[in-house]
Amino acid sequence: MKFVAQLFRRLFSTQYMVKEHMRKGDIPGSREAYKTSLLIAIPAIIEMVSIALMDMFDAIMVGRGVGPHALASVNITNQPRMLVFSVFMALNIALTAIIARKKGAGQMDEARSCLRHGIMIGIVTGTILTILAISFARPLMVFVRAQDDIVNYATTYFRITSSVLVLQVLTSTICVAQRALGNTKITMRVNVTAKVVSVALNFLLIEGRFFFPRMEVEGVAYARAIATCVAFALALASILRKDSPLRIRLSDEWRFRKPMLFSIGKLTGNGMLEQVCLRTGFLLYAMVIAELGTAELAAHSIAMGLMGLSWTFAEGIGAATTALVGQNLGRKRPDLSIMYGKVGIRMAVVCGAILSIFAFTFRYQFVSLFIDAVAYPDIATAAAVLVLILASILPVQTAQLVLAGSLRGSGDNRYVALTMLIAVGLMRPVLGFIFVFPLGLGLPGAWISMIFDQIARLIMLFTRFARGKWTQAKL
Repeated sequence: MKFVAQLFRRLFSTQYMVKEHMRKGDIPGSREAYKTSLLIAIPAIIEMVSIALMDMFDAIMVGRGVGPHALASVNITNQPRMLVFSVFMALNIALTAIIARKKGAGQMDEARSCLRHGIMIGIVTGTILTILAISFARPLMVFVRAQDDIVNYATTYFRITSSVLVLQVLTSTICVAQRALGNTKITMRVNVTAKVVSVALNFLLIEGRFFFPRMEVEGVAYARAIATCVAFALALASILRKDSPLRIRLSDEWRFRKPMLFSIGKLTGNGMLEQVCLRTGFLLYAMVIAELGTAELAAHSIAMGLMGLSWTFAEGIGAATTALVGQNLGRKRPDLSIMYGKVGIRMAVVCGAILSIFAFTFRYQFVSLFIDAVAYPDIATAAAVLVLILASILPVQTAQLVLAGSLRGSGDNRYVALTMLIAVGLMRPVLGFIFVFPLGLGLPGAWISMIFDQIARLIMLFTRFARGKWTQAKL
């Protein structure tokens, strides 16, 4: 027992996380450090888990209310939509790093200027991409291998949800700025409220309850679009308040400044490379699965629901880690950035282990939420196998997500982009294709390729983090 206690202390005590020669001052005690991380992480986790759960409720209502074809048609739009949105994800990565660093340095005027630049960029690029997404919706669905029985549903869903892309962009920009300051309670209220609206509207519109018409997939799309409008209104209100650290006004300077544009552009370029690699890899991977047929895509969609839920726990912890890493680098305390990065990693691994046990134990019950296992036994069995595969990699997944968040918080986006290029852009789709078709492993083969992808990401990101050069990244 004494050995176990000592091992536990060595692993989780902050006093062992930073070497003596790297310390720039006092290191917070373990209780204080974990409390600081959790105060930021818990609202973010609640926000993201709530959103994931409500997305699951949406999928359950679609799968049970309409059928597997509807579930597949909604799912197949995810990667094309995220590929379109990757431009803004890259921008948000840059804004997070810069605003967190400015907050740590006490330069809040610069933090507000960064947010204004993000809003202006979002309006211009968001409008252009909205037009393109609506105009080329059907060719894009055909390109991602939507089968004939779902292509019309998928096109309609994609067009409706893309119509509010600008508002989604501006909402995400405001929310990442708030997270960079550690204001995760604000983003929690914004996004959870919007998802409650989405779930309520889905309940009314999918099957046509009360005096509402039955709209099926189209109803899901309208519910998402209306919820996006609600989220934007709440996010905008959070930065119009007089007491907001990120308050914006019409009388502010609303023009681009070269130094700020240069900083944002530098980080956005690296973030764009990361997101393009990430989204392209996911898109190619999704196309491999779509080739297997609508039933396999439905089973994949069910398992991805649980993966999305597990992802949110790591994303919540990662949001806290990114903010704390960036803020402490701004305070010239790279030692604390290292410490909070390691705190986040340990929290993520523990969380992933708990989720693995949950997924393994309740995989059949989880699958039965989405689909009638008696009516569709093959789909239910296939989905349960995928959940079992997922359970084996959850601690790895949560750890590598937080590691990536730590590096992004420092501005070391180029290495994260390289990692995504190798692991997600190349390994996942290539191995997925090989396992599915030449080796004949089918849908489980596609998910086995995910294990290799996640392990490769963990090794590359951990190696970079351990060397510590990321603490010297310049914005």
